[in-house]
Amino acid sequence: MSKNVILPSGMEAHEAKYMDFPIPEYNHNPFIQALPPLVDKQEIIKKLTLTPSYKEEERNIDSTYRLHIIQRLYKFFQPLPIHIQIWNMINTSIMQGYIARNPFDKEYKRYVNETGKQIINRTYEINRSINFRTTASSGILIGLSGMGKTTAVNAVLRHIPQIIIHNRYNGQHFSRIQTPHLTLQAPHNSSLKALCLQFFMKIDELLQTNNFKKYVSRNLSVDAMLPIMGQVAQNVGLGILVIDEIQHLQNRGIQQMMNYFVTLMNSFGVSIIFIGTPASYHIFQNELRIARRVSGSGEIIWNNMKNDKEFRFFLESIWRFQWIRRFTSLNDDLIALFYEETQGISDLIVQLFVNAQYLAIESGKEELTVRLIKKVAEAQFRLMKPMLDAIRSGNPYKISLYEDIKRIEITNSSMRVMKEQAITKNEKEKVEIKKVMTNKLAVPGRKRMIKAADYKEDDIRSLFAHAVKSGKSQYQLLLDYGHIDDMTYWREW
Repeated sequence: MSKNVILPSGMEAHEAKYMDFPIPEYNHNPFIQALPPLVDKQEIIKKLTLTPSYKEEERNIDSTYRLHIIQRLYKFFQPLPIHIQIWNMINTSIMQGYIARNPFDKEYKRYVNETGKQIINRTYEINRSINFRTTASSGILIGLSGMGKTTAVNAVLRHIPQIIIHNRYNGQHFSRIQTPHLTLQAPHNSSLKALCLQFFMKIDELLQTNNFKKYVSRNLSVDAMLPIMGQVAQNVGLGILVIDEIQHLQNRGIQQMMNYFVTLMNSFGVSIIFIGTPASYHIFQNELRIARRVSGSGEIIWNNMKNDKEFRFFLESIWRFQWIRRFTSLNDDLIALFYEETQGISDLIVQLFVNAQYLAIESGKEELTVRLIKKVAEAQFRLMKPMLDAIRSGNPYKISLYEDIKRIEITNSSMRVMKEQAITKNEKEKVEIKKVMTNKLAVPGRKRMIKAADYKEDDIRSLFAHAVKSGKSQYQLLLDYGHIDDMTYWREW
């Protein structure tokens, strides 16, 4: 068991404890071996499950206190199959990204030193070709608002130390600080400078460094700060960068932002996880370089739950936490009602259940009825009614009015479709280019020449054909037919 150390910043760090993996490429690398061991599905579920404190006798205490107790339900977390996917995506991205960044690898150390010198001398070029073979990748989590994307990612990251302190490794002196993960919010104005400053502030907050003051006080340009951000990421052993609310990126700055994320992966070896609503889907469709970096299990599409076993399981899991006097058993009518009112959006399910209990206690009814739940839903979800109505309708046009609730249909792999679309587009362009080149190189006479008789009467090209026969110039014919004005008038005037 590793020891916990309190840093000057007040943050808790873990002293590195190394373990061997049955995977050869994960060994002889302190950044990987200091991470928590890999676990199976059952262990993942145990680690992620979070149930509120509950005692049967609490249902009999005064209503004043029970109104406060039911707020515990907002801490409820029931793992579903998609949470296991998120767990695996995050852990895989971190470990795989570290493979090429072994601090004891001579080639990697040489590359880091050369890059550092170039950054100091301001000769580093973001888009330069490099001889560093990265193992970093990007993962994408796209889901409807209210499904708990950020909550799920944070739940997984809680089981990965954010700061690891290294002192000795395999009998050698190795004094390093490792930061396996860091979360940033996508800047609303798509500003790369805002991204850099947010990054420096977060690192300073964690490690009590002075990056923000150092680079802001020097009034460095964005071009100068971007490689420094990558260098700092290398220095602190950053494993994965989580970019939340990616849909906030605006059209004008999307390409620049995405170009830099590709640089972070390619040049600095940092894996990236993007989190966003369906409104962000087009960003990845338009960025082939990001899409192609996503592995087969690296994209997760999280739609609202269907009215099936998963929804019923989620509702049953939370239903047992009742603080009303008369416990209400879950039946098919209540299940149908909850789905109708929430459309399988997990956050709304919890809200409806909490507020239904609140009204039942406050009104003195002390039980959950269909009428009471409908009343609560009508009051609590008034602002969301247009969006929920759109989801209920299943009408693509109505749903498209609200980008955050678009349901992304998955065939085999959405990102695979993106890649295929991008590749198909490239292939089509190649075919078009080939056609043009073929036509240019075609031998004259093999293709039937178009004659004047082939043109329609109102086709302007027929005038040019007639001009040859009549002996008039093309300009004169255009003038005679009224297609252009006589400029003589304007010269004389």
